[in-house]
Amino acid sequence: AGVAAGRLAADLVASFAIIMAFALDQSFAGLVIVVMQTGGEALERIAEGRASRALRDLEAAAPHWAHRIRDDVVTDLTVDTIVVGDTLLVRPGEMIPCDATVTAGQSHVDASTMTGEPVPISAGPGVPLMGGALNLEGPLTLRATAPAAESQYHRIVELVRSAQASKAPLQRLADRYAVWFTPLTLAVCALTYLVTQDPIRVLAVLVVATPCPLILATPIAIVAGINQMARRHVVIRRGSALEQMGHATIVVFDKTGTLTLGKPQVSRVIPAPGWDGDTVLRIAAAVEQGSGHLLARTLVEAASRAELKPPLAVDVVESPGAGVTGRVDGHTIRVGALSFVIAAHPGSQAEFARLSGANAGLRAFVTIDGHAAAVIEYADRARVGMPRFIDRLRQSGIRRVLLLSGDAQANVDGIADAVGIDEAHGDLLPEDKVATVEALMRNGERVVMVGDGTNDAPALSAATVGVALASGGSGITAEAADAVILGDDPSRLAEAIDISRRTMRIARQSIWGGLVLSGIAMGFAMFGMIPPAVGAILQEAVDVAVIVNALRAARSM
Repeated sequence: AGVAAGRLAADLVASFAIIMAFALDQSFAGLVIVVMQTGGEALERIAEGRASRALRDLEAAAPHWAHRIRDDVVTDLTVDTIVVGDTLLVRPGEMIPCDATVTAGQSHVDASTMTGEPVPISAGPGVPLMGGALNLEGPLTLRATAPAAESQYHRIVELVRSAQASKAPLQRLADRYAVWFTPLTLAVCALTYLVTQDPIRVLAVLVVATPCPLILATPIAIVAGINQMARRHVVIRRGSALEQMGHATIVVFDKTGTLTLGKPQVSRVIPAPGWDGDTVLRIAAAVEQGSGHLLARTLVEAASRAELKPPLAVDVVESPGAGVTGRVDGHTIRVGALSFVIAAHPGSQAEFARLSGANAGLRAFVTIDGHAAAVIEYADRARVGMPRFIDRLRQSGIRRVLLLSGDAQANVDGIADAVGIDEAHGDLLPEDKVATVEALMRNGERVVMVGDGTNDAPALSAATVGVALASGGSGITAEAADAVILGDDPSRLAEAIDISRRTMRIARQSIWGGLVLSGIAMGFAMFGMIPPAVGAILQEAVDVAVIVNALRAARSM
């Protein structure tokens, strides 16, 4: 309604001016108004097209064709005909047509379009890939796990499209300016006629007073800012978030998967007397190599990072949910939960109790030939660069940074200390997070909540601006959020806040610039210093000036 009223106000003034121009035998001025009015609308379309380039680029870059393997025959098909379970061939240099899992082949895949991560993914059997990623090297055979229309890439495109269709409150504010600017203009026209009795001056006032700059410039700045964020891999799902993010005073973070990696890492190996930690880690990784358990993969990755090449394990037997047993270099190795290892070797329990101490947490126990060899501890780690990111938030004007988590308070305090957050609260249920966020907002704070899990969705919805991480977040989380950070880098929030503040500053400049310039021109026209034809050209010059200013929001910072 605000948009319609604002545009109606502008059209009313312009139409009235055109009618008066031809009625007063000022046909040249009338023609100039008609041409410049339509020219301004054309300029708006051109400017909006420039601001929407990010969406067009996303759509143009989307995969359109795929190669399906059926009965050992490869056929080409459009991506919209792919069904779950199809076997697909992706050659080097081609895009992954849909979300899929590798069944054969080995290559590296560039997924930076979705994740922003420049390091290629090593793709082999069992590795899930997102539609829209680029296959760099060898051919891959994939099994489709979702239709192309439900792929991560398609969701990104739809998020950008819905963001551009939304409308920020500041834009409605500009429309309201246009609504009251019309009666003000008519009042000035009436005053001009009462004082001068000159209809030509009244026409000149009408010509220079149309509120087109408000209607043209503000939406262009908003769309440009949204697309600028999209290029930084931050999708604004609701236009109001762009304005509110720029006014943020407090940022609240979830812990697991947001400030931390979201999966356990080997934090340390505590060896029993007579054993070396690296040796135990190497041997344990040998029997864990064939396991699909998360902690097993984490242990193998830790050995790889330490450049410990595991030897060949034989007679490997996995007990799901408990542990794994195998033989390495003639020794019997058992790795798993405490109950699993002591069931076979009860005598190791006392030594494991001594190694573990009173500490609680996630751990694996290792026995070699029936004797306690080591306790392997796991912990979630803070993401790299988080202290620098938190400092940048404070430098950008964020007064307080909080950490809210359902994890134990001791773990929450440890991560808070590691990243430089002073206020941390653990042992929280989802409703506790909501209560905390709402209490902050009742005190007049503008709260940005950042999370990645389904349990964060209520707090994201309650916050002034909810921001979800797309990489680890669920669909529920993304739907609850006002903005989505694509990939796995929460530090992009700092860029988003900077872009938001710059965009809204430019939008306000356009609003007040248009008002001031139109007001000055009205004053000159009232005193007969601007004839109608010149006023029409001058008014369109004001349009051009504020639109060009609004387009600055599309430039990189």
